[in-house]
Amino acid sequence: MKDKALLFGWIIGLLLLVSVIWILTQPIQAYYLMRSVNGVFIGNSDSRRVSGYVNQKAGKAGLFGYWYTMFNSTDRLFVFTVFQDGILVPLGAIVTPNGIVNEIIPLSAHAVQVFDSIPGSILQMYINRIEDAALDIMTISMLTPAEAGI
Repeated sequence: MKDKALLFGWIIGLLLLVSVIWILTQPIQAYYLMRSVNGVFIGNSDSRRVSGYVNQKAGKAGLFGYWYTMFNSTDRLFVFTVFQDGILVPLGAIVTPNGIVNEIIPLSAHAVQVFDSIPGSILQMYINRIEDAALDIMTISMLTPAEAGI
């Protein structure tokens, strides 16, 4: 019984450590992802650029992905992944200020190859979730820091 409790304690401790590291490194992860997305735009000769990370509302679980502001635009970019053919496919959704998904962009060479084979119903499900979450993000980003509770 003592050995099981010790093993359980080690597992819980490791999970807690990994969770803390994950939370504390979110800004660094968002920065490197922003650089990668801009690299994709440059590689595709696209004039759009991502300029900054938008923090999600604290205390509320949102979509698993990152929100970014677009340079010289009021649109936002939501970077997320779809699991297709056993591989995570990175995609970006351009979201207008009123919370409507304008365009879905594949963000890797493999994503470009499999983008057409992703079922429309799966993409529509993600679009609906992104549009629902966009209203919260757009509302929070329009508030002053005092109004947002920051």
